[in-house]
Amino acid sequence: MLFILLGTILLGRLSGYEAKELIKNSLAGMNTLCNTVALASATILALLLTLLSLSANSKSKLHKDHYTHVLHIAKLDTIVFVAAVVSFLLLNLPITESKEVPANWFNVVYYTSLAISSILGAALIVVVLMLYNTVVNIIKIVGLGITDHPLSGDAEDVEDDQRAPK
Repeated sequence: MLFILLGTILLGRLSGYEAKELIKNSLAGMNTLCNTVALASATILALLLTLLSLSANSKSKLHKDHYTHVLHIAKLDTIVFVAAVVSFLLLNLPITESKEVPANWFNVVYYTSLAISSILGAALIVVVLMLYNTVVNIIKIVGLGITDHPLSGDAEDVEDDQRAPK
């Protein structure tokens, strides 16, 4: 988001016509971004199922916190997916072709599209970083057999986690 803010400051104030031209020029890139974010988030959701399968079938026992973390990733990823698809639909409205839209609205549309693109990019980065953290923990616990990890425990610890009230 910092890069978008700096770019906006460097561009300065836009007239309605300039904003309209910038919207026309950046629309293809915005469509690509929305499609890429939607595809990436859908793929991440599918990969989370594989991660859950690996976690459940491993000899190492995992605390409830691991599954809670995976649930948070899935929720945020679903939100990112929906936001990308909705943004794609909204940004494909032919607003630049309309004669009825006042010129000053193009400024709002342009800056809104900048905000949407920066938020989608940042949200996908957050999801990937959360997923990376989870994968590192799985590798340490399941692959390397580290037993003193905060998310690993013996069978009694895991059973105590499962019996604890929600």
